[in-house]
Amino acid sequence: MNNWIEHANPLVPSGETAHAGSVDLLFDGLLASALLVLLLLFFLLLRFAIHYRVGNTNADRDHRIQKSWRLETAWTAATLVAFLALFVWGARLYLNLYDAPAGAETIYVIGKQWMWQVQHLGGQREINELHVAADHTVRLIMSSQDVIHSFFVPAFRVKRDVLPGTSEEIWFRPRKPGVFHLFCAEYCGTDHSRMTGRIVVMPQPDFAQWLVRQDVDGTLAAQGASLFRQFGCGGCHGSGATVRSPPLEGLYGKRVPLADGTTQIADERYLRDSILRPRAQIVAGYEPLMPSFEGKISEEEIIKIVAYLKSLGGEGAKP
Repeated sequence: MNNWIEHANPLVPSGETAHAGSVDLLFDGLLASALLVLLLLFFLLLRFAIHYRVGNTNADRDHRIQKSWRLETAWTAATLVAFLALFVWGARLYLNLYDAPAGAETIYVIGKQWMWQVQHLGGQREINELHVAADHTVRLIMSSQDVIHSFFVPAFRVKRDVLPGTSEEIWFRPRKPGVFHLFCAEYCGTDHSRMTGRIVVMPQPDFAQWLVRQDVDGTLAAQGASLFRQFGCGGCHGSGATVRSPPLEGLYGKRVPLADGTTQIADERYLRDSILRPRAQIVAGYEPLMPSFEGKISEEEIIKIVAYLKSLGGEGAKP
């Protein structure tokens, strides 16, 4: 029997990931700053209301303005430094949340009206559920099939908008087993309120058994290899191709020189864009001959082909 239970959804759920404490601390800092400003405002309002009340003959009512540049500079600099520190604090945390540690388990998520579709590298598929192992770093690569969605897990303190035509990333490391609520936090149509799900965090042995019990049609990479042949990609990128095209073996994770003189890391986003908009980033030394597959291929098919390209080797590619 599983030794984990479903968590309720209180107003402020406890943080269940490694970085939740940092997010809560930042929230407390912002809340404290707002309260201090509010208290200062009400103190000044109350002070002026009492000082300039009717009948107070000691109040100066000539409306003469006396400037103190030292005072003006001091409070302006102090507030600037304080709020700039909050900005830097939040920015560092934000960047950390979207830069997954090395070795994180990659899982693909597609948002569509009105469900979350999940694809594991082993070929396991889920709808409105995501099973992961406790104390294990998970990296989600997300895309949208139709409109803007937002992947939001309150207990994990993670939220990421997913826009059509782009690839977004987020990561988390759940600390203990449990079941946690998943929401779409961006209005996405008539049944937006029903676009919910759950994250099931399991002990590692239970998660390994769950993976084995799922029916699969081969790994994502194997399914991607079939699509690669189906769409005729091997005609240009295969070993016997007559068209000169960039090599795909060992491409993932490498720095690719582009025709405009810049370079680009061949990550999942680059591979996706190269399939949908190949003329946007032309590899140096090659002609822009590849046709665009935008509108001709689904998000699910893109995920599988990208998984296949990653399996061909490169930095960070999993066997």
